[in-house]
This record gives sequence, structure tokens and C-alpha cells, in this order.
Amino acid sequence: MHAWLCSNPIGVDALNWQELPTPTPGPGQALIHIEAASLNFPDLLIVQNKYQMKPPLPFVPGSEYAGVVLALGEGVTHLRIGQSVACLSGTGGFGTHTLAPAKLCMPLPEGFPAVDAAAFIMTYATSHHALIDRGQLKAGETVLVLGAAGGVGTAAIQIAKAAGARVIAAASTDTKCALCLSQGADATINYSTQNLREALKSLTDGKGPDVVYDPVGGEMAEPAFRSIAWRGRYLVVGFAAGPIPALPWNLALLKGASIVGVFWGDFSRREPQANAAMMQTLLQWYEQGKIKPVIDHTLPMSELKQAYAEMGSRGVMGKLVMVN
Repeated sequence: MHAWLCSNPIGVDALNWQELPTPTPGPGQALIHIEAASLNFPDLLIVQNKYQMKPPLPFVPGSEYAGVVLALGEGVTHLRIGQSVACLSGTGGFGTHTLAPAKLCMPLPEGFPAVDAAAFIMTYATSHHALIDRGQLKAGETVLVLGAAGGVGTAAIQIAKAAGARVIAAASTDTKCALCLSQGADATINYSTQNLREALKSLTDGKGPDVVYDPVGGEMAEPAFRSIAWRGRYLVVGFAAGPIPALPWNLALLKGASIVGVFWGDFSRREPQANAAMMQTLLQWYEQGKIKPVIDHTLPMSELKQAYAEMGSRGVMGKLVMVN
């Protein structure tokens, strides 16, 4: 097998494409032949030693992938050899093979493409948990999605529309805004050329959005929160912009609004039954055509450093997927 090995987490340049012995699965493990692996923001942080999870060195990055089960360890009963699966295990995806915890492998329905499957779990689980569970989104409400052209942003647009909400998508270019409209957004705001607060006031007749979905943080957070509707819910999903905003707490008081933390990873660990039910709902929505990952493009696994460069430049719309 080959894999990208991180022996020193000082950045992407320290990754090396190496030949390694193909491992044998131990108890509770599955050996997966990786067909596709998607690039997520934590995959960049983890090789820079900036992510909350710091795996023992050396490690293979790549949190999310899809492929075929080649061998099973002792005690694994819910998988079978030859089965297609998707997995989000935090590491191991950027290679040709990996040992995955079998309990984290999600069997895929027939005909579920590996590229879509590799871009499915993290973005859709995060967005569904955020909007439906934490945000209690109801049909007819208005959602503002920040960073709307990215992986979680496009997933949030699709899930909010499936829930019957009105979606205002905010992104940094006209091209990204056009993508958001193609995914079902009802209106867009280009926050590079438009004033976010003024645009929201106009688009909501002064009411403001009921729910703000924010995977970006940074300077957009405060104007978005100042614009939120009475009893609004501000979903803190992530900080792709880098800086963690400091919001004035009096705004929450004045708006009767909630600042709601979204940590899907811990939700899946602490509430596994609720998470499993949610994933089944998402698979059904995919089969019904309600949701589908937006794939910017694919690259060969050996070109991972190019993929990291593209993601770092903020030019990717939807997801970038590596394929073997």
C-alpha cells in the first residue's frame, strides 16, 4: 500500500507519499481499500498541529473516505468482505488502504458512488445536527448560511430547503453565489461587495434571519448576530476564517437570541443512537434526491499537496475529493 505519512506536523510540505506494509485487521477493525477520500478543514489543521485531536506520530491524515472492505478482524459482524462503506475516523484516509474502526464504517446502499460517499458524512451530519437538532429549524423560517459555497455550506442549503425553510446564502464571490442559487438558495449576499446587515434587512423586511449557520467565524459573525431575528438561534459551527469572534453578550439579551454550540463529533459519541437515526434519514434523503454532495473536482491521491493548496486558497466550491 501507499499513504501520505505525517512524521512531523509542521504543515503540508512535511507530508511524504510512502510505500508501507499492508496491515492486517485486529479485533474490531476492517481493512479498507480506499476508492475516494475528501478534503475537510480539519485535515489541514491536523498536519499543522492545530487541531484538537493530536494523533500519535507518525500518522496518515485524511478524516473521511469511502471504499471496499477487504478483510475483517475478530468480532466484526455488521460488515462483510466486498461491501462498500464510508468512514469518518479522523485519520487514515489519504492512502490506498487503511485500517478503520469497524464501528465507524457505514454500509452504503447499492449504487452509492464512492466520490459522493467520501464527501457525505462530515458535511451532512454536521449540517443536519446543527440545523434540525441544535437549531430546531422549522418550515417557513429563514436561515442565513455563511460560507455558503463550501462543503458544509452547500450541505446546509440543501438540508434547510429539505426542511421547508427559506435560505439566504452568503459567499465571497458572484460565482459562489451562483452556485448557492443552483443548490436551492432563495437569495444570496456577496459579502465582498454588499453590506451584510443592509442586505439582510432588505431581504427579510427588517425582521432578520431566524437561524444563522456560521462555519466561518471572523469578522462576519458580529454583523450577522446583530441582524438576527427575535428568538433567533446563532449556530456556532466552526472558524474557517481563523479568528474566533468575541460577541457582545448584550445582543443576545436584546434579541432574546440563543448562541448555540454545534459539535457533531461529540454528539455522535455521546448519543450514538440518535446519530445513527440521523444518518439513516440522510441516506434516505440522498436516495430521494433531496441532497447530493457538491463536488468541485477530483484529483489523484498522489496529488494531495496540490489539493491542500487549492483548499487553502479558498477557491474550492463544495468538496475536493482524492481518488485512487
